Amino acid sequence: MANLVQTSTEPFRKVDVDVVTLDLIENGLRSARYEMDEVLFRTALSPGIREQHDEFPLIGDPEGKMVVGQFGLSIPDFLENFEGDIEEGDVLLTSDPYSCGAAISHANDWLVVMPIYFEGRIVGWASQFGHMSDVGGKTPASMPTDARTIFEEGVVIPPFKLYKKGVLDEDALRIILNQVRKPDWNRADLNGIVAACRTAARRVQQMCERFGVDTYTSALDALLDRNYRAMKALLEAVFEEGKPVSFTDYIDDDGRGNGPFELRMTITRTGEKVLIDLTGSSGQAEGPVNYYINENLIRMFFGIYMITVADPQILWNDGFYPLVDVKIPEDSFWKPKYPQALNGRNHGIGRLFDLFGGLLGQCNPDLMNAAGFSSSPHFMYSGYYRDGARKGEWFQLYSIGFGGIPGRPVGDGPDGHSLWPSFMNIPSEYLESYYPLRVERWETVPDSGGPGLHRGGNGVDVAFRFLEPGTIAIHDDRWLTYPWGVLGGEPGARGRKWLERADGTVEVLPSKVHDVEVQPGDLLHFVTWGGGGWRDPLERDPALVGLEVLRGLVTVEGARRYGVVCDEEGNVDEAATAALREEIRARRTGDLPIVNKGPDLETIMANALEETGLPVPTPISRR
Repeated sequence: MANLVQTSTEPFRKVDVDVVTLDLIENGLRSARYEMDEVLFRTALSPGIREQHDEFPLIGDPEGKMVVGQFGLSIPDFLENFEGDIEEGDVLLTSDPYSCGAAISHANDWLVVMPIYFEGRIVGWASQFGHMSDVGGKTPASMPTDARTIFEEGVVIPPFKLYKKGVLDEDALRIILNQVRKPDWNRADLNGIVAACRTAARRVQQMCERFGVDTYTSALDALLDRNYRAMKALLEAVFEEGKPVSFTDYIDDDGRGNGPFELRMTITRTGEKVLIDLTGSSGQAEGPVNYYINENLIRMFFGIYMITVADPQILWNDGFYPLVDVKIPEDSFWKPKYPQALNGRNHGIGRLFDLFGGLLGQCNPDLMNAAGFSSSPHFMYSGYYRDGARKGEWFQLYSIGFGGIPGRPVGDGPDGHSLWPSFMNIPSEYLESYYPLRVERWETVPDSGGPGLHRGGNGVDVAFRFLEPGTIAIHDDRWLTYPWGVLGGEPGARGRKWLERADGTVEVLPSKVHDVEVQPGDLLHFVTWGGGGWRDPLERDPALVGLEVLRGLVTVEGARRYGVVCDEEGNVDEAATAALREEIRARRTGDLPIVNKGPDLETIMANALEETGLPVPTPISRR
């Protein structure tokens, strides 16, 4: 465990903080958190961070509990696993999930942790990690879809002092950067992360100077306590005492032909606390889709979902953690054994939100979302320019795709949107200016969103025309199972990927594949999946369905799934619509399902090859 060196050991005094001062400190922390983002965006070179914002900041209290931030790391777990002294001016770095208690979850994430000192005492922590577009390994972008161990995934940095008392360890950084394909990107991105943490530290020190250190730390306690009280009320309102609630979803395959992987979650409230239990989930995958996650991150994701759904204005933080116990079975999908590969863990991250949505909605329909675009699928393209001014130069693209957000109680799911609200699309102009490709299509896929009173968002078809020979890689999921609908809503469409070769042949690609060779003129269709629908589609306004037909979001045939008859201009035949809806209702037997996952898993597996053109995964039990 880390030894924190402080020249002053005087404890912080607990003082009352008036509401105006608390509001000023809260908004000061919010501003500092967003300033961290801006510092990094303006200094990073990789498109993944610079353009898409694949990074996550945090400002913590003296113990490392997050007071403001985004999500995805745990300073207490990092400190628990760090050996040695931590002093003023130190900046700590790691990319090894197995050496920091899963504070991060794969080697592409470079995590910086920095103590914030004021007058000799640690008054907080600044931390940020960013996804490095390449960290070495056997394939560009360092995410081999067939990896079995973390050693295949590039350089793995143990926790160490990148800066010791303010002095950079240049030799260590030189060794690290020597392992990667784009050292200029990594150096710029890392420098930006360090600068962002230092910016946060300055803002915290300024608040300590302005309000007094005891007022500042007492305000942090008040903000944490507010979340504790909010969560306590929510848990009592949502969960029935002693009644377990469970939900199951799937990861389709592990990149090595095995799957699907069952992910099961059960929540039980006892008194004022809940237990989140992942027992019943599949064992660890042979391939790299395992999501090595610690208990604090489960708590964090749970809090994100609960608190932001109930009151998006609340500054969610770690204050509620004492109310949530977590059980993660060893050697499972969620807690694999070292040195299991981890690079494709993004699918598990997204499924957590689907699990929470399906589970919590059983307690309160107002909290029930359908399944949505619960991943951040990756597309990579790399190679060397053949001629011209850039002849012999290496190019490498890492990008994140978007899809359909689920239908929700508050309305339709957005089309072609990111799972993470802060992520942004890489502009086509940027792609075409910096890479040898053309974006020939970037459009919604009609009918890919599940029908419902609130429609699931459509996926998108992004078509990339390659201008130079190279290799591509894809990380995606939901090609086999469906994004489910809820409360009578129907499932969304699956994702799919294929290459139209320059010679006219068509090649269907798996959802997880790397080192696929492409030639000039080849066209990749990167089609993402849609979100599930929410509630009965027959309750949707026919005029709205007609408008969506006109806009190309729903087809004329797709409108019939809502019981709507219209032409291609969206003109609704009211009499025919009424008759069709009556006919559909008459065919129904029993109540509409709370969750509609489409065909059962056995049927999905039996029809997979015919429907998708891809081989059926080997069930886990037969491995």
